[in-house]
Amino acid sequence: MSTVLDNGRRCLRVVAALALARLAGCGPRGDGQPRPLVVIVSGDTAGWIVPCGCTSNQSGGLPRRAAYAAELAGEAAVVAVDVGGAAGGTSPYDRAKFEAILGGEAAMGIAAHNVGAPEAALGADDLRQMAERLGVPLVSANTSQADGRPIAEPLRMVRAAGRRLAVVGVLSPRFASDGVRVSPPREAAMAALRGAAGRYDAAIVLAYLDEDELRQLAEDLPEADVVVGGPTGQPLPPRRIGPTLLLSATRQGKFLARLDPLPGAAAGPWIGSIVELDGRLPDDPGQLANLRCFHERLGQRDFSPAETSFVPPWPARPPAGFAVAGSAACRGCHEEDHGVWKRSAHARAWQSLQAKGAEVDPDCQRCHTTGYGLPRGFASWKQSQGRVQVGCESCHGPSAAHARDPHAPTAYYAAADRQCIECHDHENSPQFAYAEYWPRIRHGEAGTASPAAPGLKKEDRK
Repeated sequence: MSTVLDNGRRCLRVVAALALARLAGCGPRGDGQPRPLVVIVSGDTAGWIVPCGCTSNQSGGLPRRAAYAAELAGEAAVVAVDVGGAAGGTSPYDRAKFEAILGGEAAMGIAAHNVGAPEAALGADDLRQMAERLGVPLVSANTSQADGRPIAEPLRMVRAAGRRLAVVGVLSPRFASDGVRVSPPREAAMAALRGAAGRYDAAIVLAYLDEDELRQLAEDLPEADVVVGGPTGQPLPPRRIGPTLLLSATRQGKFLARLDPLPGAAAGPWIGSIVELDGRLPDDPGQLANLRCFHERLGQRDFSPAETSFVPPWPARPPAGFAVAGSAACRGCHEEDHGVWKRSAHARAWQSLQAKGAEVDPDCQRCHTTGYGLPRGFASWKQSQGRVQVGCESCHGPSAAHARDPHAPTAYYAAADRQCIECHDHENSPQFAYAEYWPRIRHGEAGTASPAAPGLKKEDRK
């Protein structure tokens, strides 16, 4: 445990040094002219420190986000804020990942991080402790604990490029719970702005609201210069509703909202745009260092599937022998099929993680191992080297019963795309097409799919 804590402290020192290095670039431009102001808004990161990397041309990631900010910083004063939604869940693994994301934001000198639904779900005390330890300023005007204590300050005053910005955060009442009270967003934002009257030039509201709620807030809050969401599924391009500019940055941190005030106007209006963090941007070295620290922590902590939000569903009534036997157990009766597997990319899936240093990450392990979290399947990086690679039972299901008795069917009928898309989903394998991919691993009787076995279908699982 002490090793993990020492590693965590070292990573915090790295993050702090990176943040100080960023702040050192906040003076005038090289030609002595005052810098223009640019506000970049991230949101809905959903635990994606970096894209998974299983396919090319994936967008997003903190390294690209920081690279974009650094690119702008050559000519402008950059203010970075976040709408919320950075955590991917509440498990111990998700909390560790959220801390790494906050560390990356601290290295970018973030000015305000709104409390979104995933943040609130972590619990007010844990959230505050993580943010304070990492130096990330939380903001939320309409959330409080069950006893009435606010979760974060309602408004942050930010000074940059000679302008005073009031940054307010709000959360949708849909996410109220027993531990988190959520008051109406408009009234809370108005109260925060009234309290800062005369002390700001422009008001920016970070709103973790859905699309309909965002539009309603922009209509009802002309006092705001900009309203930025939120978990809208896809980014909303900028549009003006009365005097208020509305847009959203969302979808696993793949996009940023960029805000530029018109030159010479202290209060506005503002110009908005959506920026995709695609492959044209390099990876920021400081953020890569932060990622390496996170991987070091994962390697030392060695999270089990039960400590993540990736525990696979077990059948409601598991049959006898519902346990992983391992691909070697299949070879005796299915030598030709085993050879097809051995020559496939599935048999080298673990090495593809090792090449990126990601073999310690449960988010990657769940699709690059056999039987992740299932009986006698992959249990953790340190415990389960015999269950690495995408083995036979990744598709056919735990088959210990079949290995003992060939007349017993395998757990799942694999020759259908429902098994493939467990890992070849839209995010990790956007070009996946069953008709194209199946021939690469085609096997079974006469090189075709075996007839359906009366095993468990996906819909039979809990």
